[in-house]
Amino acid sequence: MVFPTSENLIGNSYADILGDGAARVKLPEELQFIANDRMVQKTTTARLDGRHCVLTGATSGVGYQAARRLAQGGASLVLVCRNLEKANRVQNELEDEFGVQVNTVQADFSSLIDVRKAAAVILDKYPRIDMLINNAGLHNTKRVLAENGTEIVFCVNHLASFLFTRLLLPRVMESAPARIIQVNSEGHRFGGLDLDDLDWGKRRYRGLQGYGASKTAQLLTIWELAEGLQGSGVTINAMHPGNVRTMIGMNNGRLYQWYQRYLLWPILKDPVISGEAIYYLAAAPEMAEVSGRFFNLTIDEKPAPHALDRSIGKRVWRIREALTGLAEESELPDLISSRELIPTLQESL
Repeated sequence: MVFPTSENLIGNSYADILGDGAARVKLPEELQFIANDRMVQKTTTARLDGRHCVLTGATSGVGYQAARRLAQGGASLVLVCRNLEKANRVQNELEDEFGVQVNTVQADFSSLIDVRKAAAVILDKYPRIDMLINNAGLHNTKRVLAENGTEIVFCVNHLASFLFTRLLLPRVMESAPARIIQVNSEGHRFGGLDLDDLDWGKRRYRGLQGYGASKTAQLLTIWELAEGLQGSGVTINAMHPGNVRTMIGMNNGRLYQWYQRYLLWPILKDPVISGEAIYYLAAAPEMAEVSGRFFNLTIDEKPAPHALDRSIGKRVWRIREALTGLAEESELPDLISSRELIPTLQESL
């Protein structure tokens, strides 16, 4: 399994990652992601017939295009979506066009209760999960608290996806070889993660930093899980879906909506490229043993330094276990290690 420690990842140069592309791109390391987004992306002709995929947030944008590409590739799908009416329309479309089995489960990821209910339904109805793709996401310009009292962007983007993954992980492990893909963002580079003020009660809320905090926490989780899953046959990677047109952020006020629709969308790309990239990460044979990486679409890339700090990652893990209620239900070790995590997960979940 190709899994780097944070030290390995920090030590890799972009020349190592980009190969010949590095010679064409003369940017400081911290700006290399700009060039990566413009590079020719990888694709695969591999099929997913007989494979079962759980995908969150599939009614528009990145998730919708991922659902279409996965269905085109033959995968059976379970779509976990907040709006069941829209999800059912997507279900009918994919079944009619591609002839694959598609099911829907309703869940609002701002509610951890909903997340638990959705996971319970999936565990009860579906004996295999070959791919788990966490795509559901949120961006706010104002501070809003979720029903559990946490800042809602952090709840949806991080706590909910983590809880969902942890609850489904035993089934994913039973289905190995299997893959987990976390749709992340270059927005993690905005930072904003303050473990002493996760709900932004002590600071003025800033949308980009709030979003960046949630995506940073996601990445810190990826490294811990990837290390712990070594040898299990399950890989986990994160990816930036490209600078594409999506509905994320359209829950904000009219001014923001106008800005996004008329100023941003004209210069952004079609999210079909996101769907193709997710399919590559989910299906490509050469990705079978690649784990613990961050991809800009399909280009292997180094995240921001603050998203590679494993000491912070372990603190985030313990805080997150408490906030999701998992700390009271399992016997996970304080410090996750590849030798301890797998048997503990199997025993405790």
